[in-house]
Amino acid sequence: MNRSQLGAALRALRVASGKDAKAVARSALMSPSKLSKIEHGKLGVGAADVERILTAIGVSDEAKAEYMDAARASATETIAWRLLKRTGVHKGQQDAKALETQMVLLRLFQPALVPGLLQTPEYMRAVLRCHDLSEDSINRTISGRLERQEVLYDGNKSLRFIITEPALRWRIVRPQMMAAQLDRIISVSRLPHVDIRVVPLTAEQNDIASHAFVIHDDRMAMIETVHAEVVVTDPRDIELYVKKFKSFERSALSGAEMRCVVERVRDGFLREQETD
Repeated sequence: MNRSQLGAALRALRVASGKDAKAVARSALMSPSKLSKIEHGKLGVGAADVERILTAIGVSDEAKAEYMDAARASATETIAWRLLKRTGVHKGQQDAKALETQMVLLRLFQPALVPGLLQTPEYMRAVLRCHDLSEDSINRTISGRLERQEVLYDGNKSLRFIITEPALRWRIVRPQMMAAQLDRIISVSRLPHVDIRVVPLTAEQNDIASHAFVIHDDRMAMIETVHAEVVVTDPRDIELYVKKFKSFERSALSGAEMRCVVERVRDGFLREQETD
């Protein structure tokens, strides 16, 4: 089933259900224009979008399984960053928020930077400026990312982060701001449903920290590369990322030990600030 056929099938299901497009779009956490483009085959649709649309329509489990299989037929979707820039990077925050609203378990590995859900506004701005965005786009993306951070306080979810020690030391903002960013990590780590772990430089490794990735439940893995965001929905591929996450989890520090590492790095930045 190609893009046009899947879109037409989703539209037929919606019409048969008697629900109007605006209601389905609202329930599926997307704009009516996006739903319209999907239904008319003008926009590629990932498995996550298909699942949200089917849930909003209210189809049976059997029908949902059938259409989800069709959506996964193209198990890997690549979205070039240049296309995201063209449509608006801030809109990606809306899609991410929709995914995070519906998930129960998030597992995120980040070897290079502080994860977006844990970033301070100053850190966000520095990261986004590396992508040659306009100030308006940066401001709107920061606003969207801050809204996404509300998920950190949802006790019905389990959020698990693994960060490497070099990511804590990557000087993307001034020492004082880096110290504030690390304080933010320490603070969030005390939330009962949030597990933040740090892989120390002294830990012996049996795996390679090649790139960042995030796993939503066991349904989707998203990988960040230099040129694109890759979305994986094939269970066999997702399992590879789950195994990789567990491998780094075994060598990572948690709880008080993790906070000691972060505090040590933070104190180093504070000492630098005092001597400036």
